[in-house]
Amino acid sequence: MKKILLLLGFLALFNPLKVLAASDTVDDQANLLSPEERTELSKQADAINQKIKGQVFILTTNTNTEEPREFANTQLKARVGKDNNGALLLLDMNQREIYLSTSGNMIDYVTDKRRDRLLDDVEAAMKDGNYYQASADYLSNAKDFVDDGVPSGSYRIDEKTGKVTYYKSITPLEFTIGLIVAAVAAIGFFISVRLRYQLKTGTYRYPYRQNAQLDLIERQDQLVNSFVTTRRIPKPSNNGGGGGGSTTNSSGGGTFGGGGRSF
Repeated sequence: MKKILLLLGFLALFNPLKVLAASDTVDDQANLLSPEERTELSKQADAINQKIKGQVFILTTNTNTEEPREFANTQLKARVGKDNNGALLLLDMNQREIYLSTSGNMIDYVTDKRRDRLLDDVEAAMKDGNYYQASADYLSNAKDFVDDGVPSGSYRIDEKTGKVTYYKSITPLEFTIGLIVAAVAAIGFFISVRLRYQLKTGTYRYPYRQNAQLDLIERQDQLVNSFVTTRRIPKPSNNGGGGGGSTTNSSGGGTFGGGGRSF
């Protein structure tokens, strides 16, 4: 009997924590969504969280007076930590502003082109007053971007310094080729060493080069010629080629991507 009571107490203690953890995904301070809508959005977010090894959030407010980008970046950092994987959609009803903040690998998943597509859908729903649809569009777009993976040839560009950092990922084909080459090289090395130790690759010869000794009394190095080659490396253009870039900004010591719109 005591064991049953202890088990019930354990479940009663920890089940509420799970409910609270799930509800953290949607912080509806402006009361734009029903409890059922919040629960459904949290379920949709869970699928994204598992793939990015991070968290995505929705935050609504009608009292914010800070600049939306700074506010969204601060809120995202407070939830996932500095430069960890995550994204936060801010629906600022006080300033009539939408802002998407991304961090960690979500910066690379949500390039500027993808961001604009996401904001197009969210903006249209917000202008119609359909707040649940705006939130759902944010999550569905984010899920599509993560499912499609980081576009090849994508890069990050710092909006302040203009520094460009390219994203490099190993494709399944490259991994397979590398694995095959490594296996062939390892097998070849093993066979070569084995045959040499068994003296099957030729007659034995005394290693006079290894056992010889040479003492140099004087050494001179003379530079004959040198050449310097320079070339200009152009910055990547935004003409739609390749994977496109993700513009980043710094806030509170962290690096963030994203962008915003008025509605």
